[in-house]
Amino acid sequence: MHFNAFLVKSHSNSNMKHLRLLLLGAVAAMTVTACGDDDYGKLNDESGNSNRNIVTNDLPYVDRLEFPKLKGGKNLVVTHKTSDKFGVNYSYEWDTEKMSQRWSCYQMYNGYQGNAGRYSGNPQYPFDPDMPSMYYFNNTDYYYGSGFDHGHICPSADRQYSKEANKQTFYMTNMQPQYPQFNQKLWSDMEGQLRKWTKGTDTLYVCKGGTIDDEKNIIKRIQGKLIVPKYFYMAILLNNSQGYRAMAFWAENENVNRSGNNLAKYVISIDELEKRTGIDFFCNLPDDIEDKVESSLALNVWGLKE
Repeated sequence: MHFNAFLVKSHSNSNMKHLRLLLLGAVAAMTVTACGDDDYGKLNDESGNSNRNIVTNDLPYVDRLEFPKLKGGKNLVVTHKTSDKFGVNYSYEWDTEKMSQRWSCYQMYNGYQGNAGRYSGNPQYPFDPDMPSMYYFNNTDYYYGSGFDHGHICPSADRQYSKEANKQTFYMTNMQPQYPQFNQKLWSDMEGQLRKWTKGTDTLYVCKGGTIDDEKNIIKRIQGKLIVPKYFYMAILLNNSQGYRAMAFWAENENVNRSGNNLAKYVISIDELEKRTGIDFFCNLPDDIEDKVESSLALNVWGLKE
């Protein structure tokens, strides 16, 4: 069988197997070995899921429930791992032509809590050792002096279980330009709400990002290069004793203080988020469960009121 996929050399040889450049049509039909999170083995099989990601030796984690459907084309999928019991920290998809992150995805539950503190190394926002330098804009940090914050997609506060995990959230590949008021107020409020939902035996599967694929959803390019998304989103899948529920936050990247706003006004269904972004979220759920949770939206399940 022939596949149009090839290895891109990484700065970190130990992580080379987690980095692949996917050409269009690279994810062809293959025998799947489930080696992602535990839920996949219980839920997912070929007969019950027509749009799942295909696991390969080079992409061993893409069956995890937080993953959306991979875009393919000239995009990299990178998974950052830690040396502790957690293993997978977070993953992201990187557009090598736009030189921009499309999304980061990760899991949240009680075990990820801790007090590792906020990374304070030099540089504060290091370049990702697992991203080939040719896919950065001249290895330059275009955020400085631009008027935009380094907006974490997988937040520092969500990865306090170890200093290693926290440092990885500061990689430039986990950043998107956000107006300061948006980043520090509304976006921060939304991230805090996700942490409130992570309790007991509940697990959140999270995919977050900014809009980079449609010019009408892009504010500008810093120095003509780095994309500033007009909108940011959070796709959230909850798994608890009552089963699966899903919802999304969608908000405009504006330099306006919207802290304390009722977060219910920013909630949309996953189906609606897919229409706005063109991304197929939670594709690794069996089709019947995926269809149900993505089309329905009950604010009371999330403790939100209009």
